[in-house]
Formats: sequence, C-alpha cells, structure tokens
Amino acid sequence: MSDVKDLVDRYIAIWNDTDAASRRALIARTWTEDAQYVDPLMQSQGQHGIDTMIAGVQQRFPDFRFSLLGKPDAHADRLRFCWGLGPQGSEAVIKGTDFATVSKDGRLHSVTGFLDQVPAQ
Repeated sequence: MSDVKDLVDRYIAIWNDTDAASRRALIARTWTEDAQYVDPLMQSQGQHGIDTMIAGVQQRFPDFRFSLLGKPDAHADRLRFCWGLGPQGSEAVIKGTDFATVSKDGRLHSVTGFLDQVPAQ
C-alpha cells in the first residue's frame, strides 16, 4: 500500500463531505466499483450504495463530523484505524474501529466497522 494515511484521510473526508457531487467523485477515487461496507447498524455495496448510506448518516447527524483517532495501521492489503463522530469542535460521542481490505490499485475494497463507544439511550 502506497500511502495509508492519505487513503484513510480521504475515507474520513467522504463521511464529512455534504456536497453530493464532490462526495461521489471522492468515493470513486477511494473505493472500488464493487466495494462493500458493513457495520452493526448498516451495510451497502458498490459506490452508489456507499454514497446513499453516507448521505443518510449525514441527514441523521447534520451537525456531527467524523475524525481520525490515532494513526492507521496496515499490513499487506489489510488496514485498521479508529475514528470518532461528534458535534463539530467537541469531543466525539461515538467511537469506532474499522478494518478494511485494499485493492491492488490502492482503493478500499471492503470496510467492516465496529462501534467501540456509543452513548447510552
């Protein structure tokens, strides 16, 4: 993998990009066409499905922003990184860890997300 930090930074930027055209262009640059995403709350396939899923999260949490927590870790075609989600400028109220596989061309092929911290309801 060439630049793991750049790939993860683009991944986080996608979740924060509310301009649909810009987000779709970034998804095409960052994810393979047959990409897959799954976490305990949602799943999607393909670049269009991922875009639709992210737009839904943005609609549900309009004032929240994703941020990278710590440093990504990579081995061969595998990637692990932690993230936070919370109101812009505040402490993350939701935290998670994502595990990914990366294609030979350096794009994400699959992401499996785990929720490490979720507020009590």
